[in-house]
Amino acid sequence: MTDTGLAVPEAIEMVAGILRRHKTSEENALHVSRALVAAEMDGQRGHGLSRVPSYAAQSASGKVDGNAVPVVVDRKSAAVRIDACSGFAFPAFALAINELSEMARAGGIAAASIFHSHHFGQAGYQAERLAEKGLVGMVFGNSPQAISPWGGKKAVFGTNPIAFAAPRTDDIPLVIDLSLAKVARGKVVVAQRFGDSIPEGWALDSNGQPTTDPSAALQGTMLPMGGAKGAALVLMVEILAAGLSGANFGYQASSFFTADGPPPGVGQLVLAFDPEFFAGGSFASRLEELLAEILAQDGVRLPGARRVSLRERAWRDGLRIPSGLFDELTLLRQGESPTSRQ
Repeated sequence: MTDTGLAVPEAIEMVAGILRRHKTSEENALHVSRALVAAEMDGQRGHGLSRVPSYAAQSASGKVDGNAVPVVVDRKSAAVRIDACSGFAFPAFALAINELSEMARAGGIAAASIFHSHHFGQAGYQAERLAEKGLVGMVFGNSPQAISPWGGKKAVFGTNPIAFAAPRTDDIPLVIDLSLAKVARGKVVVAQRFGDSIPEGWALDSNGQPTTDPSAALQGTMLPMGGAKGAALVLMVEILAAGLSGANFGYQASSFFTADGPPPGVGQLVLAFDPEFFAGGSFASRLEELLAEILAQDGVRLPGARRVSLRERAWRDGLRIPSGLFDELTLLRQGESPTSRQ
């Protein structure tokens, strides 16, 4: 498989241009393109440019309202409810982070629920935005059904990502980003797209048998990380992200990948903490003390270290895009009709 090189600013403009051509506003297109390119830079291809064709198809069909403007529909002193209005999730997150930044500094802690939402990419991207503002951030999201209850065969929950980010004194934030499946479902979609097999242990087919075929995996269920304990965490996130927000549960949500059907209507929960308030002004120094103790051991690296190195390389050398995907994006940018994919 050959790759095509693309500078980061060019990638952002390409994605934004595609979305603008497919019924997405200028502001929303930029929110989406920056997030997808950031995922690609960080090595998270399942949340990166591979999503653009299906995003464009969904905006063109109206499954996603590319012109939606998210709104705060209710608030208390330390909490807001945000309606994403069946648009892309990224503009709603931008609104949430702006609200939480002010509220957490005023009250020490703040929370935002988002409903009528969509795929929100790599969860760590959103948590990191809060950490860049000096806050500790946590993000929980649910997604269309992909994981069965432990011992079952029928998917009920999504892969339900969680993320945590903490600010650092003289470094970029510490970010921990986890899909509660053994791998993010987007990686299986990418494997299917390029005709690759997947490792055994990622997923089961529709008969509940282990499979290395990504198509069979997408018709079956993903396996949770950590077995039964992981399945319990998936349930917890389902309640936090969809139960608390009033959003669709995973088994009620339509696909993130196809252009037909109603909007997915999933939910997210975002928490922000003022760390220096809680730690009495000692958080920054104590975090660095902890991280230094960790790194004092040979062979140890912090979570996200690979992500950071890949991001730096992308800024320096540009992105490497599979040529087939690059060709598809080029056609979409020229106004070709998007093709919906399973």
